Amino acid sequence: MKFVYDFSEGNKDLKDLLGGKGANLAEMTNLGLPVPPGFTITTEACRAYLRDGDHVDGLAAEIDEHLAALERQMGRRLGDADDPLLVSVRSGAKFSMPGMMETVLNVGLTDASVAGLSRQAGGNDRFAWDSYRRLIQMFGKTVCDVPGHEFEDALHEAKTAKGVTDDVQLDAADLRELVAAYKKVFAEHTGHEFPQDPRDQMDQAVAAVFRSWNADRAVLYRRQERIPTDLGTAVNVVAMVFGNLGADSGTGVAFTRDPASGEQGVYGDYLANAQGEDVVAGIRNTLALAELEKLDKRSYDELMRIMATLEGHYRDLCDIEFTIERGKLWMLQTRVGKRTAAAAFTIAAQLVDEGVIDLDEALTRVTGAQLGQLMFPRFDLAGDPSALTRGVGASPGAAYGEVVFTSERAVEVAAGGKPVILVRRETNPDDLPGMIAANGILTSRGGKTSHAAVVARGMGKTCVCGADQVAVSGTTFTVGETVVEEGDVISIDGTTGRVYLGEVPVRPSEVVQYFEGDLDPARANDPLVAAVHRILTHADSRRALRVRTNADTGTDAARARRFGAQGIGLCRTEHMFLGDRRELVERLILARTDTDRDAALAALQPLQRADFLEIFREMNGLPVTIRLIDPPLHEFLPSLEELAVRVAVQHEHGRRDEHDERLLAAVRRMHEQNPMLGLRGVRLGLVIPGLFAMQVRAIAEAAVALAAEGGAPRPEIMVPLVGAVQELETVRAEAERIIAEVIGDSPVEILIGTMIEVPRAALTAGQIAEAAEFFSFGTNDLTQMAWGFSRDDVEGAFFWRYLELGIFGISPFESIDADGVGRLVRIATEEGRAARPGLKLGVCGEHGGDPDSVRFFHEVGLDYVSCSPFRVPIARLEAGRAAVDTDGSDHR
Repeated sequence: MKFVYDFSEGNKDLKDLLGGKGANLAEMTNLGLPVPPGFTITTEACRAYLRDGDHVDGLAAEIDEHLAALERQMGRRLGDADDPLLVSVRSGAKFSMPGMMETVLNVGLTDASVAGLSRQAGGNDRFAWDSYRRLIQMFGKTVCDVPGHEFEDALHEAKTAKGVTDDVQLDAADLRELVAAYKKVFAEHTGHEFPQDPRDQMDQAVAAVFRSWNADRAVLYRRQERIPTDLGTAVNVVAMVFGNLGADSGTGVAFTRDPASGEQGVYGDYLANAQGEDVVAGIRNTLALAELEKLDKRSYDELMRIMATLEGHYRDLCDIEFTIERGKLWMLQTRVGKRTAAAAFTIAAQLVDEGVIDLDEALTRVTGAQLGQLMFPRFDLAGDPSALTRGVGASPGAAYGEVVFTSERAVEVAAGGKPVILVRRETNPDDLPGMIAANGILTSRGGKTSHAAVVARGMGKTCVCGADQVAVSGTTFTVGETVVEEGDVISIDGTTGRVYLGEVPVRPSEVVQYFEGDLDPARANDPLVAAVHRILTHADSRRALRVRTNADTGTDAARARRFGAQGIGLCRTEHMFLGDRRELVERLILARTDTDRDAALAALQPLQRADFLEIFREMNGLPVTIRLIDPPLHEFLPSLEELAVRVAVQHEHGRRDEHDERLLAAVRRMHEQNPMLGLRGVRLGLVIPGLFAMQVRAIAEAAVALAAEGGAPRPEIMVPLVGAVQELETVRAEAERIIAEVIGDSPVEILIGTMIEVPRAALTAGQIAEAAEFFSFGTNDLTQMAWGFSRDDVEGAFFWRYLELGIFGISPFESIDADGVGRLVRIATEEGRAARPGLKLGVCGEHGGDPDSVRFFHEVGLDYVSCSPFRVPIARLEAGRAAVDTDGSDHR
């Protein structure tokens, strides 16, 4: 097995093996772009290291071979005191994980070679000692777990002693003293001196990068982004080029289009006299990339040509890292750049217009999760609130919340259900838990390419960076005379960069207004709205899955139809028994005679009929699947504890209330400890005479009424919780009798089917299909019963541990467990259709609106998914994407 590849041996399609960074360095090398020489240690080597430990057979020999070739190419040797070769050691997984894993720059520099590095740079002692202090700091923190703040404190003390505010103001003598201080910190925390063997430095750095794959923050990020845990990271060893050689050198990050909006132009950040980590760390506020043209026009023009080349080659927005070493431009990295949801849609549509991609590929460039982000509300500035300050709008959105200043505090406050804005000078990878918990992020340093900006865009979090008027100190920040303390509420606008005191009201997003049909005509040609319309329309033309909604009222049904729903996949009738109707349910439960029970049902029937008629009118011409009452009846009654106390107090005072006592007895008789089991679903219809019959009659009468109005009702009656075909046959016989009686000569047709939510139903689907005209998979209950835990456990004492251990990559209630629950769906689909060709199949659990689950249901071959009204557009988009991906055609 080959573990090490020279850049000239790879290409952009080898991301599985070389990681994204290594594959793209190889691609740029082969394009003839100015890339420093180097080699990549593969993800296979990482997996072997994590499995077997330090001694991976053959790896050291391959590194020796490629290092020797690099030394020959550069004309320098690692460790040469007079003319040292220095290298960077950088992580690079298949999927971009910004800041989550490790990088060490200037590897190979020692006490003996500092003078040699200075001579290389024409006697630039400041540069040499600056490079050495950076190596000790990065190596100490990354490789040896020295607390980063120890180095930061030493740097702060050096600047304070000098009376300066910026590290570039420290001279060679200051930096030499700082190196001594850093070495002391290193020795105190590690118990040994900083290593002076350059090869030992490199080997330790490589091992540290491998280990960083399993660092807490990397694990958390992968879980957040649904990145598989077993991929491993590659390691790139690259000859150093230096941006910290003086005013004619620098480093920067560039985007070929604006990653926030998608607009074409010159976007990025540049720092003179700096190394690459300075930009993404956000420790200094950067210059806009356009300013580089004034500082170094030749390098700027070359960068613009390379950016155009890369965007044309990758056919997408590219994110580029570069260094200028004394007027010479070097490319350190490129990748298809992370972008906001708005930019994703806008850029995809732009590339179609430019003839770079077709609509099928544009559809694959956006996701349902991104569309969901675009549907969040925006600030309503009608009241003209005064902005406290303004920074860089790095990740769009409107967010408000209590100010917190640490990641730990953000997690704590958010766990209490309060919205949070995390305020920092700059974020670093250790802040990831707080960034996930926060509604939004505000930093006083950094730009659109800082750690906070990149990570926030990837997560869809609102972020404002580089608000340099914000002075953070402890648990307060100040802007001029205004003091904001922890717990105060602020609002941040990730589009404009504005920061407001207090909670600013929000308004619907333009995308939601477009779906609702009430978008301001002045915004009709908005590029984002036009892009969403165009791509979603194409998704509709490509998808095989139809998309219905879960709706229990006419209002919800109407909204879902505006959002593109093609019917109702789940109308929960139990929601119609709440409020003022609870008294009628009590009467039904407490009925002692058939006459009492029939009277209670007779009172409920016209109410049910009116409910169904309203929904049928809103969904005229589209199918409406109505689930007969499902939950245990005790859920419609007062709680057992409440009633028991009430009756006990009555007895204590010598009083008796016959109604309350009968009610308490009924609750005790019907109470279910486990909501998955017991007297619910089809069992209710079999045990309580007339209950299902009342609902079926109300459905049929409502359908006939709409037909008489000239409408076209398409009702479907769904019997819940069926586990045996005999249950369905019994209910069906009674339902068919009532339907025939009510419909008479009316043209109305009513289908009867069942909800597959019990594992036995899935395993006997062939039998059940003989009595069912459709199946709808209730994947919520199917997940509960297949796993043996309830949705309540998601917030319980053990579920978090399953996520932490990687037993679940994501909650099976959020995204379908394809191997387990999904297998039950496959079995039921195959056996159901074998018994009844043309059997209609859908899903109505929450998974119907989850992007990954929608793709699974497309693959299985269901006819439709059903989800909440708000998620209908998301499901439409994902169903289209799934169809395009299944085609497997080459859209390039």
